[in-house]
Amino acid sequence: MPACFVTGTDTDAGKTLVTAGLLALACRRGLTTLGLKPIASGSETTPDGLCNADALALQAQCHPPVPYATVNPYAFAPAIAPHLAARRDGVTLTLEALGERVRDGLALGRDLTLVEGAGGWRVPLNDTEDLAGLAGRLELPVILVVGLRLGCISHARLTREAIRADGLRLAGWAGSLVDPAFAADDDLYRDNLATLAHTLDAPCLGIVPRLPAGDPRAMAAAAADHLELPDVD
Repeated sequence: MPACFVTGTDTDAGKTLVTAGLLALACRRGLTTLGLKPIASGSETTPDGLCNADALALQAQCHPPVPYATVNPYAFAPAIAPHLAARRDGVTLTLEALGERVRDGLALGRDLTLVEGAGGWRVPLNDTEDLAGLAGRLELPVILVVGLRLGCISHARLTREAIRADGLRLAGWAGSLVDPAFAADDDLYRDNLATLAHTLDAPCLGIVPRLPAGDPRAMAAAAADHLELPDVD
């Protein structure tokens, strides 16, 4: 039952786009899929309660379908750091509670399960735990999404070092072009990608270009065209 934890070099690095794209690719190949986003801040009130757009994008790529609460058990309205959003709601986030929720998802036995984090690697859950600890607790290999923009090489290197320091395996990385200006000079852009590939020392799962905003299903399908599935057997 392959499963990976998806993290990013920063907030808005393209984690959800890459995660949804990988799930869409797995569906194309006839695999069952599950996308989990245990914590999401920046959620909106709906008739079904608080829902987060990123979590809904992952839910759309779950085959067979699952309830929203399976994908995103902790949703908070303010678009702020999850531990601060939880504190405002009087909720205490812990690795133990999150681990139980994710294990319930893993128990569904899907061919590919991707657990998307929030923000970057060291996002706090409380005063003593961070979300990276969830990947460690569940012993999940990690997929790193690099937001391709100025400064991404340092961010990617630091995240890679942190993942290694936590004793986890980097199963692969994917680039997401969040700043089109970063690719304006084609030769320099390719040199940057080559530096990332050398630095990260893990399989590149693909480079997703800047995609026009639109229907999440269509965006996931477009991203899938640029990605390969990780080898996590």
